[in-house]
Amino acid sequence: MYFIDTHTHCCTEYYPKELDRVINDAIKANVIKMIVPCVNASSVPDIADATTRYSANLFGMIGLHPSDVNEHYQEELAELKKHLHDTHIIGVGEIGMDLYHDRTFLEEQRDAFLMQLHWAKAYNLPLSIHIRDAYEEAFAVLKHFENQGLTGVLHCFSGGIQEAKWAVNFGFYLGIGGVVTFKNSKLKEIVKTIGLSHIVLETDAPFLAPVPFRGQPNESAYIPLIANYLSDLFNVSTEEIARITTENAERIFKI
Repeated sequence: MYFIDTHTHCCTEYYPKELDRVINDAIKANVIKMIVPCVNASSVPDIADATTRYSANLFGMIGLHPSDVNEHYQEELAELKKHLHDTHIIGVGEIGMDLYHDRTFLEEQRDAFLMQLHWAKAYNLPLSIHIRDAYEEAFAVLKHFENQGLTGVLHCFSGGIQEAKWAVNFGFYLGIGGVVTFKNSKLKEIVKTIGLSHIVLETDAPFLAPVPFRGQPNESAYIPLIANYLSDLFNVSTEEIARITTENAERIFKI
């Protein structure tokens, strides 16, 4: 039995003093593979270093996080695109749209999202998509790519049941992390309705730690806590949760 963390910021930017300990603790917890998203061009050397040192366990992605989109986004994308062929890159992410804080760069976010979706299509790479308070806007962009072979994960899924069903019908999986363990989370019913065949596990470490570590720095080693919670939710063994979600992740990311 082993797990895959499909979204963890496992690099020195987020763990400047503890990266080796965090990675080794995850491996000891049977979280054998971890996928590290990119947020901007300055993340690239850090991700390259981590994935080189732990080449059997860490896998990188290339992308511009929507919250990092500004008036210089085209230059940033041009720099990122140079790394699409790097050997440690297995996907495009994290990309998407985020209007939680403001809508200042709405058009720029839309254009950056569209451009990076074209990368995924052209290079046949899976996606890690971040959407926050922008499902209508993001889905309007994604609809241009229906039935064109795109696949990937709606990372840290925060939509409702209709958004979940649309994503699954499109060919995406839902990234389920610590939020599902929160007392008043609506994600429980969505996950039960969608079913295990359409979800993968993630932490988004160091953010959104599951109960009982809520409010503390998150780690990939906490993936089994999420799996145990889903085991109770679905009334199946943790081993079955591990098997299904790991197979899903390996199918998407080809790792």
